[in-house]
Amino acid sequence: INKESVFARKNYFYADLPQGYQISQFDKPIVGEGTIILDMPDGSTKSVGIERLHLEQDAGKSMHDQDPKYSHIDLNRSGVALMEIVSMPDIRSPEEAGAYLTKLRAIVRYLGTCDGNMNEGSMRCDANVSVRRPGEGFGTRCEIKNVNSIRFVMQAIEIEAKRQIEVIEGGGEIQQETRLYDQRLGETRSMRSKEMAHDYRYFPDPDLLPLVFDDAFVSEIEKELPELPDEKKARFMRENGLSAYDAGVLVAEKEKADYYEIVAKGRDGKLAANWVITNLFGALNKAEVGIADSPVTAENLGKLIDLISDDTISGRIAKDVFEIMIETGGDPEKIVEEKGLKQITDTGAIET
Repeated sequence: INKESVFARKNYFYADLPQGYQISQFDKPIVGEGTIILDMPDGSTKSVGIERLHLEQDAGKSMHDQDPKYSHIDLNRSGVALMEIVSMPDIRSPEEAGAYLTKLRAIVRYLGTCDGNMNEGSMRCDANVSVRRPGEGFGTRCEIKNVNSIRFVMQAIEIEAKRQIEVIEGGGEIQQETRLYDQRLGETRSMRSKEMAHDYRYFPDPDLLPLVFDDAFVSEIEKELPELPDEKKARFMRENGLSAYDAGVLVAEKEKADYYEIVAKGRDGKLAANWVITNLFGALNKAEVGIADSPVTAENLGKLIDLISDDTISGRIAKDVFEIMIETGGDPEKIVEEKGLKQITDTGAIET
């Protein structure tokens, strides 16, 4: 966190900005450099640098699919405050871009600063794409604006990279510009030329005072930070003996991590993780239901694990009970009692 940051006016004309300028931050943003570590599907890690985080005013929304001849402008979000996170040019593939957005979304959700719902526009991505031959410097970049899902971001990057390669191999040159991604046609299209920083004629906003923080304020924020995904993952591995993969699956969403912690409290952490990941997540994915709408509460899943641990039921019977819980949301103890599913371990009782 920078101790002093300044708001600036970013001047440009476009239909979605009726004010004629955007309140933003330029050379003195509220947050400086940082790093995000990505966990890739193959088990490797990737470090992506964060150049800055700045505050700015949102513009309107251009809608190009409402009319065959005209573009429409939605100004409902115009003027709303947002934070823009600018990454360093460290991402080398659509897969890395997807992993970066997934991790970033998890962090802001854990912090409570954004719900991360891309389909609602709460989180959006502007993807800058350039290509180069091995050993050469960075090529001319094109910015794909306001892509609203991680899957579409990955598709847009792949398609735009192929387009640029075709242009270069055909003897052409890439023009720096802003483009939009049309997921229906599977293509990117030019929107407008992309300006350089000096074209925006930034200057300090005369109506807004600088933001000035003292050390005590920054220290207080640091103390109040919640446990973030990487920290929680390390704790699950250390305290519960989980594999890096299982811990990563559980911390990917805060609601899933919270659910698991309730199930695992006072119980075998590995057994709890196995039931949550394999059985619960499997059933929810099949039903296309999120963890927040799970018919099986964390408390009831914990009770089911207790019934296995104290030999009231076997693991095989537990799976049958779990199926009933998924269908009815019932209490496992009552289900076992009503269905007469308790296993008898007293040999005398068996002989009788």
